[in-house]
Amino acid sequence: MTELRIGILVAGLILLLAIWYFGTRPRQGQGRRVPRGEQQGEGDRMEPTLGAQIERELADAPAGEESVQAEMELLDGAVGAASPNSELGKRVSDDFDKIVTLYIAARAGQVLRGPDIVVAAEKAGLTYGHMNVFHRLVESHPERGPIFSVANIRRPGSFEMSEIQALETPAIAFFLTLPAPVSALDAWDAMLPAAQRMAELLDGVVLDEQRNALGRQRIAGLRDELRAWDREHEAPPVTRSPRW
Repeated sequence: MTELRIGILVAGLILLLAIWYFGTRPRQGQGRRVPRGEQQGEGDRMEPTLGAQIERELADAPAGEESVQAEMELLDGAVGAASPNSELGKRVSDDFDKIVTLYIAARAGQVLRGPDIVVAAEKAGLTYGHMNVFHRLVESHPERGPIFSVANIRRPGSFEMSEIQALETPAIAFFLTLPAPVSALDAWDAMLPAAQRMAELLDGVVLDEQRNALGRQRIAGLRDELRAWDREHEAPPVTRSPRW
């Protein structure tokens, strides 16, 4: 009986030692932070981001409705360098009630290059003109002013053709000011596809006025806002004077 008890005691001690050993030993890979690149397979889709460079460029600019004056100053800041002979895209009036802004931003670690911007703008149906920026004009009626304009996010906002080969920028900005030479909704329906087309050609990302990736929900919201703006600014019906 004594030898049996000793055997059971030894076996118990061995079992306790085994439990302690395997319970305290770190598992393979445990405790090591896996880099993000290792967590994703090669085929996983990477969401585009602004990147630190673009964040720095846009950090000081106000967003939303508060950005109206700043955005217009950016666009108007190119006047000093503009060609005095170019009137294409000149606004009929400097007064406006609302501005809608989109951005095309380069992907993280990249930039938008001047020659590529010029080619993309041409393919998107834009015209280089007043203030040395790009404009979408009303077909056959350029004198009505721009439907929207596209400027460099870097001041003074212009695209100088004499320096276009060396131009690099983290983003470009689309400006739609209301009232426009067409309805607000028609202007938006012209600007959005142009921005998407240029973003595709430049391998960039379309951002809304808050510098967030432009999604379906925000697009729908903007369309509702512009449809409401059109309703509010419809010409009042003509009333006839009563006959006596």
